[in-house]
Amino acid sequence: MLDLSHGTVAGLYRYPVKGLSAEALPGTTLSPGQTVPCDRRYAIENGSIGFDPERPRHFPKLHFLMLMRHERLATLQTRFDDETDELSIVYNSREAARGNLETAQGRAAIEDFFAENFTRELRGPPKILSGPNHSFSDAPNKVVSIVNLASVAAVEEVLGAPLDPMRLRANVYVQGWPAWCERGAAGCEFMIGETRLRIERDIVRCAAVNVDLVTAERNLDVPATMQRTLGHQHCGVYAEVIAGGDITPGDPVRIVSGS
Repeated sequence: MLDLSHGTVAGLYRYPVKGLSAEALPGTTLSPGQTVPCDRRYAIENGSIGFDPERPRHFPKLHFLMLMRHERLATLQTRFDDETDELSIVYNSREAARGNLETAQGRAAIEDFFAENFTRELRGPPKILSGPNHSFSDAPNKVVSIVNLASVAAVEEVLGAPLDPMRLRANVYVQGWPAWCERGAAGCEFMIGETRLRIERDIVRCAAVNVDLVTAERNLDVPATMQRTLGHQHCGVYAEVIAGGDITPGDPVRIVSGS
């Protein structure tokens, strides 16, 4: 049995627009087979991919603006309002754009901002994409991303430098688990409060984690250092929700089945 006892939720986050900033959650409700609500609900198309909003399907992240290649996105602070569907963008310490992502006019306001300020990153006109009940996650199936803070600390040791856990862009951060106990635990089921999840697979880290979220500089070489010193680039897991419920920071995280 895996030792996933004595864990607690240290933080909950969503990313309404793929590649843009995180939003801390005081709590959320998970549903079976779904992501954290509103997580990666939108993406910014970087060159036409023929996305059909009526029949949305998964596309690799290379087709969108994203931190792995476009580190200047870290200079933006964004906020999405669920009640109004408005996205606001703060750039250079001022609000630079605001728009309702469910209207053509609102999307155009956000698209114009990126067309004017991210010219060198764009391969074509930027376009806000969304589809009914669709998530632009890196994973093709609907999952929740979970990071063990002790594993992040273990990565810091081999880096010889601090590593902001937020660089890993997880939905759930867990404290109290032993480092690396989550690795290779596919099929393991655990509870967050009364919500039940099953680990699907490890998350392989890409160059996005090298980007400083304050300065937008690539000032670490995390995946290569992990591969050289640890023999892998895994940090975090994807999990499927199999029994829904409410979760909040401070909730216990406990194993219920595994090997």
